[in-house]
Amino acid sequence: MKYKDIAEKIIGLKNADLKLRDRLIQDGQLGEGYNEEMEQLHNRNAEILNEILNSIAYPTIDKVGEEASEAAWLVIQHSIGRPDFMKKCVQLLENAVAENKAKPINLAYLTDRIAVFEGKPQRFGTQFDWDENGKLSPNHFDDLSKVNQRRKSIGLNTLEEQTEMIRRRAKNENQTAPTDFEKRKKEMDEWRKSVGWVT
Repeated sequence: MKYKDIAEKIIGLKNADLKLRDRLIQDGQLGEGYNEEMEQLHNRNAEILNEILNSIAYPTIDKVGEEASEAAWLVIQHSIGRPDFMKKCVQLLENAVAENKAKPINLAYLTDRIAVFEGKPQRFGTQFDWDENGKLSPNHFDDLSKVNQRRKSIGLNTLEEQTEMIRRRAKNENQTAPTDFEKRKKEMDEWRKSVGWVT
C-alpha cells in the first residue's frame, strides 16, 4: 500500500456516512426523501474524495488497499448531488477495472446509479427504490434476461434473488415505504433537475 494516510482518510469518510445512515434508520427517517444532514455529509465527502482523486487518481486496491478502495466506491455511490463528480469517477473506475485494479461489480453499481439518475434504463439491475405498491423494486432496466446475463458475467446473483434479499434487508432494518409515493416521486424529479442530473 502506497498511501496509508489517504487510505485511513477514505475509510473515515465511509465510517461517517454509515454512522449517519444507521442513525437515520433508527429514527425511521431513511425513506422520507433525501435527508438534509445526509446530503451535506455526502457533498462534503465528495469534495474531500475529489481532492484525493486529483492527487492519486482512482484509489485502487494496489494504492490504498481493499478496504479503502471499497470505501472510496461507497463515497462515490453516495455522491448523488454531484453529477459531474460521479461521471468523472465512473471514467476513472472504468480504466481501473480495465487494468484489473478495481472490481467490475463496483463499476456496474456506479454505472447503474448514474443511469437511474439520468432517467435511463440500468444495465445490471443494481439500483432499487420504493414502488407505488410500497415495495422495494429494481429501478427501470432494459431486459430481464440480458440483465441476468450481465449480472452473471460479473459474479452477481439473479435480479429475482437480489430483489428478495433487498426486501428482506429493508424489513430487518425496519425501513418503510414513503407515506406519499407521488409526492416523493415529484420531489425526487425536482431534486434531480436542481442538481443537474436532468434538464
